[in-house]
Amino acid sequence: MKARVHVMLKDGVLDPQGEAVRHALGHLGFLGVEGVRQGKVIELDLAATDAASAEAEVQKMCDKLLANTVIEKYTVEIV
Repeated sequence: MKARVHVMLKDGVLDPQGEAVRHALGHLGFLGVEGVRQGKVIELDLAATDAASAEAEVQKMCDKLLANTVIEKYTVEIV
């Protein structure tokens, strides 16, 4: 079973990487981009066979290591 975790900065948290990308896109001629938020995707291969328990386990992983829950939010997708 696979799990996919999407981690993004929470709304209101400054995203300097996203701003750098927005600025670079403007220099490349893409003038309509008003904002960019950059995040990360983490894919996990799991031995679990039950989707509900796998999702609960991945959420624990996110809370302890994969996401800084003070400034980041995450979603877990079992695929």
